[in-house]
Amino acid sequence: MVIRTVLTGLTALTLTAPNGFLAPIEWGGGPLTVEALPRVVYTAHRGGALEVPENSMSGLLAAFERGTAQVIDFDTRILRDGTLVVMHDDTLDRTTYMSGPVRRLDRWDWLGVRLRPGSAVPGRWRTERPPTVAEVLDRFGGRIMLMLEAKDPQSLKSLAGLIRGRGLTRSVFVNTNSPAVAHRAHQLGLLAQLWRSKTQMRTDRPEDWAPFVDVLDVDYKARDGDLLRAVNSGVPRVWAHTVTTPKQRDRVLWLGCNGVITDAPGLLSRTPVKKQRPIKALQGPAPTRMAQAAGVIAR
Repeated sequence: MVIRTVLTGLTALTLTAPNGFLAPIEWGGGPLTVEALPRVVYTAHRGGALEVPENSMSGLLAAFERGTAQVIDFDTRILRDGTLVVMHDDTLDRTTYMSGPVRRLDRWDWLGVRLRPGSAVPGRWRTERPPTVAEVLDRFGGRIMLMLEAKDPQSLKSLAGLIRGRGLTRSVFVNTNSPAVAHRAHQLGLLAQLWRSKTQMRTDRPEDWAPFVDVLDVDYKARDGDLLRAVNSGVPRVWAHTVTTPKQRDRVLWLGCNGVITDAPGLLSRTPVKKQRPIKALQGPAPTRMAQAAGVIAR
């Protein structure tokens, strides 16, 4: 095995994995995978959009270095030439100094895009180009679990190629609002995540998705009964989005969710879970999850 030194902002030792991809030396025998996650998981939504500039490399890096979440989330879009980039909206208007549809750009145009940090984000942040998906996978893949939302379903095959090519199929969740796309992600050998709104959850049958969904990503604003049905669906991980306060977090944990997706991972990590009375309506595996959450002080 060949040991090299590469420069990625900071100098770090890396080693060559069997597929030729340069892997961080801390991987040891392989990348960090889903099996290493704790029983209650915090995900930094878009890097933690109340604390860092969303979907920026500097924001994702801050989320990683602060250590307040075990999963880092970002959104993906596809350019007209097939390049996969990190961006939530389908236009550039809200988060950059440019305007117009993302899909009209190619990779050369992307080099000229500059993010506009939100005025409400604390601290001072430099203007920077939004990253490509490949850049994020190369920077963080295997060092922390990643969650990417495939905003353009037609990009799924290309995303799978990037993930598989880096040996990260057990290290990256692929998120979508479409059960069909989640099923396709599962067929491609990826970790499938399915998010649902509070309105969708009123009529959902989440048990139908248990064979192919690795994370059911539920709206924290959903009714108690709808959250309980998700928790008892047989899907192994039920995480609530998008949580911003300790009170919201405490409710979903006590309803049996085993993770939260949050814009404020730093705030939640500083605030212990408040104990509440058990919820009598819980059935099946949920009491075990509730008992686990009772003793958790978020990291």
